[in-house]
Amino acid sequence: MKVLIVGAGAIGGFYGALLAKAGAQVSLVCRSDYAVVAECGIEIRSTLGEWQFEPAAVLREAGEVGESPDYVVLCTKVLPQIDRAALIKGAVGPDTAIVLIQNGVEIEEEIARAFPANELISGLAFVCTSRTAPGQVWHQAYGNLMLGNWPSGVGPRVSVLCELFESAGIKARAMEDIVAARWRKCVWNAPFNPLSVLSGGLYTSDILSTQESLVRQLMEEVCTIAAATGHPLSADVVDRNIADTRKMPPYKTSMLLDFEAGRPMETEAILGNAVRAGQREQVPVPHLETVYALMKLREYQQEQNARR
Repeated sequence: MKVLIVGAGAIGGFYGALLAKAGAQVSLVCRSDYAVVAECGIEIRSTLGEWQFEPAAVLREAGEVGESPDYVVLCTKVLPQIDRAALIKGAVGPDTAIVLIQNGVEIEEEIARAFPANELISGLAFVCTSRTAPGQVWHQAYGNLMLGNWPSGVGPRVSVLCELFESAGIKARAMEDIVAARWRKCVWNAPFNPLSVLSGGLYTSDILSTQESLVRQLMEEVCTIAAATGHPLSADVVDRNIADTRKMPPYKTSMLLDFEAGRPMETEAILGNAVRAGQREQVPVPHLETVYALMKLREYQQEQNARR
């Protein structure tokens, strides 16, 4: 099984290492850490153990892969300035399945339009992991995956991918309605990611202990949008997300880590797309709209600071 991971940060490095451990031939497209990873691979420090992941190949561009892989797994940030289709185009052959392990809601259409003949698998990672240095990934907690064909269904390639991850020690669940699963993850992401930035850097545990009411209001609005788009969530989804967050170790969200490092944030994929879906479906989402507006101001401040 040949797999190409595009985006070898915390997510790509961790899940690529697991696929290699399961016996897949895993190559990486790696830009910022290319020199380190090409020479040393990726050091994985995880609740599953510690090991060195040695990719089959380390590439600067997807087109360098040669023979088209069975799976191209896209693990980059979803940002307006990144042409995701262009990133993977050189590696996608007629029989290549495209897998998105990325944040956000309503992010698949762009890839489906660019590769209408290829199988598209949408995936969600429920994981606490971070890139601590070039070629180093720290997996703190969780790691479960949800995978399903987009817009719906579970094909044989989804099942094979789930089996590979399971054999490496990670629970991977095949989902008939992966779109609903994306909205379910948005229930957590929409409040905690932006609030961690707007609060000046608080951990998720601090946000929940001081502003649980606001967190719940944001979560409820996401549930309302999901139902309006035809993907209603379970009645206890908010309570379960609150309970699960209480069990987590003190955690800095991915959006906060990006902000602190001066990197672009996934504001549009995580929050903007949800707000626009609510407006499209004529669902009132005042709390989400307010947090989104505040995040756009924070992004503007970040851009101004970068110019100075």
